[in-house]
Amino acid sequence: MPQVETKYGSVSGVDLDGVLSFRNIPYAAAPAGEERWSAPKPPEAWTGVRKGDEFGPISWQIVATEQGALSFAQDATPPVLDEDCLSLNVWTPSADSNARPVMVWIHGGAFVTGSGSSPIYDGSILSRRGDVVVVTINYRLGVLGFLNLNEVTGGRIPSTGNEGLLDQAFALAWVRDNIAQFGGDPNNVTIFGESAGGMSVGALLALREAKGLFHKAIPQSGAAHTANTLVQSTDVASQLLAALEISPNSNLNKLFELSADELTRVGAEVSAKLPWMCYEPCIDGAQLPARPIDCVANGSADEITVLVGCTRDEWLLFSVMDPSIREMTQEDFLRRLAPRNGRADLRELGQGYQEILARGGNDVTPADVWQVIESDRAFRLPGIVLAETLNSRSKDAYQYLFTVESPAYGGILKSCHAIDIGYVFGTHNLNDGTRGFFGGERAHVELAEATMDAWLAFAHTGNPATEALSTWSPYDKASRSTAIFGLPASVENAPLEELRALWDDQSVQGAIGAL
Repeated sequence: MPQVETKYGSVSGVDLDGVLSFRNIPYAAAPAGEERWSAPKPPEAWTGVRKGDEFGPISWQIVATEQGALSFAQDATPPVLDEDCLSLNVWTPSADSNARPVMVWIHGGAFVTGSGSSPIYDGSILSRRGDVVVVTINYRLGVLGFLNLNEVTGGRIPSTGNEGLLDQAFALAWVRDNIAQFGGDPNNVTIFGESAGGMSVGALLALREAKGLFHKAIPQSGAAHTANTLVQSTDVASQLLAALEISPNSNLNKLFELSADELTRVGAEVSAKLPWMCYEPCIDGAQLPARPIDCVANGSADEITVLVGCTRDEWLLFSVMDPSIREMTQEDFLRRLAPRNGRADLRELGQGYQEILARGGNDVTPADVWQVIESDRAFRLPGIVLAETLNSRSKDAYQYLFTVESPAYGGILKSCHAIDIGYVFGTHNLNDGTRGFFGGERAHVELAEATMDAWLAFAHTGNPATEALSTWSPYDKASRSTAIFGLPASVENAPLEELRALWDDQSVQGAIGAL
């Protein structure tokens, strides 16, 4: 049984066909009781050997009994939810002194669900193929991780709404201090994540507490545009207190006495009434001084090399099950694009999308065009802006686009949100469920190999170009070099350029990225 000595005590793991796995290692103390909304603190040291053969509890969340197209990602047994959830998992070829690249995965889930122990994030395949150390983490979610109580309580509860991000940074500090014992190099750390995990990666590019803790970053389907303003985060906290019937001027002990279950349930009810993803990082003026993308423009990520991208049809995962989108009329379409609550007028842009898509022989029903616009607005364009921002500072960034299509539901999901995950981890072929979503033919196996090799090359050297993608170069406005992860993988210059160019109009740029 493999055993490693960490800063806080010894942990044992298991050997999985040549890859060592260490699970449920605490990187911070339980943020419970009076520490519920505190910044993370070091865990208590332990004596003896801590067993690391099973995953630990996950952050409090609403556990969906059915995840539709993503049901393959569910654990066979219901997860254990606990505020004592700040743990991480490590996969390594050997706990020696070889100083391998380290890849730290930050899970997605709209900042309200998910964990580092999902089967689809199994790090053993990636670790074995690329001789790297893979780490997955848990962090606080929803009202426990992204609730700014400082403003509404006059500082009596000084949470900034960035506690979940601070957890992530604290995990990275643990990696810096301990990963060498697992065969990893603390001076070569790549963070990567998808959806809210990708948005977290983008925010960590700007977070004060994460400075110097990682060296490369891969935001997947999420870039650096996601953060609540102080006004938004204060509004969310006010609505939560009102829903709990707690006055901000009263004794606030009730907030600490309520169960995490109750807080999570009421937090979800508040979220359902708001028109945006309300639990997310907060521009508090200190930890996050501005939108992450604006911090990057001012140099916060100058020491980081970035690989950024998304899937072509991101929004189809959300829209295909939404009757209001499936049944959208042209009038509905224009109404959604019309200016409201300070939002830009996107009606002319919508017309441009319809015309360009029609010329290309694509379906141009209002629902079809809407999902393309939203895929670009929320995911593709933020990634492009991040790459362009780094390029403007003479920093390298690489761009990719997934076009492989899911066979699920007769192919209606196309290249939807999350289709990249199984290829990045090589877990597309785990079982019938994963094969049903990602695809299980030989071409899909080859795509997974090409994807893993690109991510691994980037982790090793900061350059994702491989023999199969030899012409992939850093992104710039002249070439817009982009790796296309389809069947097969290839490199193109300026894919979907006509649609991208529609966003050059400054009047619509403020709509990019908001969720």
